[in-house]
Amino acid sequence: MTHLWVRAESRPNEDRTGITPKGVAALIARGLTITVEDSPNRIIATKAYASAGATIAPTGSWPTAPDDAIIFGLKELPADGTPLRHRHIMFGHAYKGQPAGRVLLERFRAGGGMLLDLEYLTDEEGLRLAAFGYWAGYAGAAVSLMAWAAQQAGGICAPVQASADRDLMLADLRARMDATGRPRPRAIVIGAKGRVGRGASDLLTAMGVAVTGWDMAETAHGGPFPEVLQHDIFINAILAHPGAPVFVPASAVAPGRALTVIGDVACDPDSDFSPIKVYDRTTSWDAPALRVADAPVLDVVAIDNLPSLLPLESSTDYAEQLLPVLAQLADGLTGPWVRAAALYDDHAGHAGAQPG
Repeated sequence: MTHLWVRAESRPNEDRTGITPKGVAALIARGLTITVEDSPNRIIATKAYASAGATIAPTGSWPTAPDDAIIFGLKELPADGTPLRHRHIMFGHAYKGQPAGRVLLERFRAGGGMLLDLEYLTDEEGLRLAAFGYWAGYAGAAVSLMAWAAQQAGGICAPVQASADRDLMLADLRARMDATGRPRPRAIVIGAKGRVGRGASDLLTAMGVAVTGWDMAETAHGGPFPEVLQHDIFINAILAHPGAPVFVPASAVAPGRALTVIGDVACDPDSDFSPIKVYDRTTSWDAPALRVADAPVLDVVAIDNLPSLLPLESSTDYAEQLLPVLAQLADGLTGPWVRAAALYDDHAGHAGAQPG
């Protein structure tokens, strides 16, 4: 019997979850054992999971879970260097040469565990089975507009916080933009046909912003892309990958551009394959915008847990997508889970992973 242990998120400002109480009930009906850690921050109350039939465990108790439990969370684990002996379902950010990712893989190697990376749960054709992308794009475009509005007042984007729902976020953002007294900016979204790009385009359109939508056809020539610098705002919805074009070269900090805000929703600044070369670190909720040029200003928004700004909508949507994939765990590591395990072996060189 597969035991899924849903851990509490330890990262600040992370209120999302990958499974709802309805999903817990469905998995229990499939024969899984479900443990859910108590969490004061999770957008869905712990008591709802208990009512759905889950066993409730103390916050952060997953290291004591049975050896065969599969630990399920979203964002990074506490960076305490301890070996990891369990199989973990999470976003690892470990397969593109990221320094923190190399440390994470070494922890798995040391403990004999395994990373089953949510980013790489795919069907047989390589298409992702579940993603937060739409809400990442939506929230990323919202914070980018906040950064633009702050620039009009001669400042930089103030700290951001989660919104209880989308309507409240839109009302707040509209008020900020109206207060500038300026015409709406012009934006370009690259990756406009994907989940991230659609979310960004929907938010921008809702705010009355004219959107230039680019995808593979417009970027196939490989660059350079002077058109990006002719827009006020650029939203990058393309993941870093080998051969990725450079949309914003290091030289873009020079004068002679309209561009003043980059929203890098893909957010891989420490990857060699990042398509944006004017910054080298992520931003945060406390400091959402990184100023990389002053004349004229150029700010980069690169928050790596953007969907948590809308935790209810993003969690509900993602959990619905992921539930059929989690249900397959009733039969052990099959289908997409086999592919995820093989990918871990490829990157970690770990032949002694736990069997499904």
